[in-house]
Amino acid sequence: MQLSGRAPAGRPKKAGRPSLRSLGRALGYLSKYPRLTLGATVALIIATAAQLVVPQLLQQIIDTIVTAATNQGILNLPANIQAIAAQRLGVDLTSAQAELDGASRAIITAGLIIVLFALARGLFAFGQNFLSQALSENIAFDLRNDIFTKIQRLSFSYHDRNRTGQLMIRATDDVERLRGFIGMGLLMALQALLLLGGTLIILSLTNVKLTLVVLPVLPIALIVFMAFGAIAQPLFIEVQKRLGRVNTTLQENLAGLKVVKAFTSEKREEKRFHEGIDSLMEQRIKVSRIFSFLFPFIFLIANLGQAAVLYFGGRQIIDGTLTLGEWQKFSLYLVYVFLPMGQLGFIISLMAQAGASADRIFEILDAKNDVENKPDAIDLGDVDGRVEFRDVTFRYFAGSEPVLSHIDLVAEPGETIALLGATGSGKSTIINLIPRFYDVSEGQVLIDGHDVRDVTLESLRQRIGIVLQETVLFSGTIRENIAYGRPDATDEEIEAAAKAAAAHDFITEFPQGYDTAVGERGATLSGGQKQRVAIARALLLDPHILILDDSTSSVDLNTEFEIQTALDRLMQGRTSFVIAQRISTVLNADRILILEKGRIVARGTHEELMENSPVYAEIYHSQLAEDITPAG
Repeated sequence: MQLSGRAPAGRPKKAGRPSLRSLGRALGYLSKYPRLTLGATVALIIATAAQLVVPQLLQQIIDTIVTAATNQGILNLPANIQAIAAQRLGVDLTSAQAELDGASRAIITAGLIIVLFALARGLFAFGQNFLSQALSENIAFDLRNDIFTKIQRLSFSYHDRNRTGQLMIRATDDVERLRGFIGMGLLMALQALLLLGGTLIILSLTNVKLTLVVLPVLPIALIVFMAFGAIAQPLFIEVQKRLGRVNTTLQENLAGLKVVKAFTSEKREEKRFHEGIDSLMEQRIKVSRIFSFLFPFIFLIANLGQAAVLYFGGRQIIDGTLTLGEWQKFSLYLVYVFLPMGQLGFIISLMAQAGASADRIFEILDAKNDVENKPDAIDLGDVDGRVEFRDVTFRYFAGSEPVLSHIDLVAEPGETIALLGATGSGKSTIINLIPRFYDVSEGQVLIDGHDVRDVTLESLRQRIGIVLQETVLFSGTIRENIAYGRPDATDEEIEAAAKAAAAHDFITEFPQGYDTAVGERGATLSGGQKQRVAIARALLLDPHILILDDSTSSVDLNTEFEIQTALDRLMQGRTSFVIAQRISTVLNADRILILEKGRIVARGTHEELMENSPVYAEIYHSQLAEDITPAG
């Protein structure tokens, strides 16, 4: 369920600040696919050019029709009037007849050319859409891989501070919003710029005075877009945060469904989820309200520009300085001016969402890893298994109270060290420092004299077998889970590890044996069965150092005895650290450490502690005095 002590995910940027830098970094992924990028761009340019040609051809058709109609009218007049009309209109009758005869052919030719350009535009527009979508999917693929790789490599301290739901949203919804902008918004923006720029050039060459009527509308629209972009940016960031909170609630409830049902908390959790989606809906409605005002406002500006062109263009037609075909061409090109302006509203929406998502994506990709390889880290190589804690102090967060204080201990090769203590005494923290799940705040952890911070993480963790207190199995078969650390292990090796972990018998009882699916998080197995599979997974690595974090806590006494017998045999020759709540599992340890509030308050063998440690003696008598006799 939700942990109130966790810090919110990420460090949000200042509200209202544009995310152009993060968006620019995301667009840098385009350089990985130069052919797709170039192909989509070229197809876009050709499709836009084909679109720009059509109004010019329509002008020719209209002017041809008007001229033909005028010539037809003159030629239909009586002969004595034809000459007078032709003279006054400046028309040569021979030329008029020739133009009239060729009008049909000219109209058909222009029409066919329009059809050809329309086909070319459709073909290249399809190519542009296909290539841009392929490009965006490839970039989304890369981003999701980068995020997953980063999350896998981030230290536990980062995950302690960030919610799982927020990380999931960034790898899914945020990447999808960025993909949508790259696949649609980016090329749409380029198309809008090409269409707008090309149209203004053509209009200026056609009629400068009429073009100047349109130009004042453009800066007004630009200012409106910039204002809406600044308003929309923080709104979309908040949408993603609220979506992350909803996803976190959903993920926690699915993972903890048994707990919810056990405590009959369904209504409380439903209320919490409803509050989350209500908050999300409220924010999305606020965004919709903003953009529902933007688009009508843009169309109002466009209509004002159209009205101005109708008025001033009509005046020029009356004055004879503008033909009907030129006026119609100008009106069509005017659509190409206001169409990109309308598109910019949609582009601003996509860009605001993509910018907010890019910020959140790069917050993960730029996150500092507290535990990583040094530039000069060496391979640990084969080890004897000597583990030393030298005056170790550890804090989870800088400035917080130490969880471990001045821990000194040495485990010689092949020794078994048992850790006992109350919850929160620091047992799990000690074993987490050996494979560098966390780094010490002060002091050193050494393996065979090597500071664990001086060797590569891969070589360090390959020498350590771990069975954590919280058993985690992955979707797949039992065989795949046991071989998780060694996918190339043979069936014989897998079965040997399972037998050593007292898992072979129950596995073979399943109809499908080792090929039995474990279900999500091992749902088809009991707690004890899952734990024995996890032990087999660790043993298959044949580790030099073995860490067992309360590995028999979820099994009954008979199974505990079977596992403990196997572990006693397998721990021979390995340096082993064992955390246990039951003293029965650590009686034969070479050394038992008693921890209290992050300090070692007593150490020794069972017999020594029984004599010298009242705390140990009290634990022993409370648990086992009546039914267990220590091994002699």
